[in-house]
Amino acid sequence: MIKKKIILVIFFYFLTLSNSLSIEADVFVQSTVNRASKILSENLSKDEKINKLKIIAEETVDIKGIGFYTLGSIRKNLDDEQKKRYSRLFKEYFLKSFSSRLSEYTNPEIDVLSKEVLSENYTIVNSLLKGTSERPEVKIDWRVYTKNPENPLIRDLIIEGLSLARTQKEEFASILNSNDNDINALFNTLREFSKN
Repeated sequence: MIKKKIILVIFFYFLTLSNSLSIEADVFVQSTVNRASKILSENLSKDEKINKLKIIAEETVDIKGIGFYTLGSIRKNLDDEQKKRYSRLFKEYFLKSFSSRLSEYTNPEIDVLSKEVLSENYTIVNSLLKGTSERPEVKIDWRVYTKNPENPLIRDLIIEGLSLARTQKEEFASILNSNDNDINALFNTLREFSKN
């Protein structure tokens, strides 16, 4: 009887523990923003900021998921080796693009305002980048992938109604269309961007 009680107590303990490990999407976004703001307000060189921002991006953004979304329907025609190559090149491209742009900001203040649970897999988190004398306030919505509640990941940023993932998808489609859907043309573009 005592053994059964102990097993029951342990079971409920782990049940509570697993529930407590799930992270609400709005808390996740605010925490991510706070981490980035702290780095941007520190007295670091641009390169140091970029390297630290890359680490945050790797931990909080679904880079692989965004990459395959932005590739569009052509991804179905790629073999495994091409998919691996694309994932590697897109990751380098994304991290450089993301961290370089963000490093230009000095101490951005972003307030999370609300969230909308779209489904078990997706939540939209609404936030506002506070305006300064140099820039207006900006409305930013975060599309958070919550299939694994213990490890939410950012899948898209919608800035003033404009989806960055969709914009990127259109840009890649344009490159492919101009080159008879030759994936190597996109590989070259990504490689060149990452080298510069």
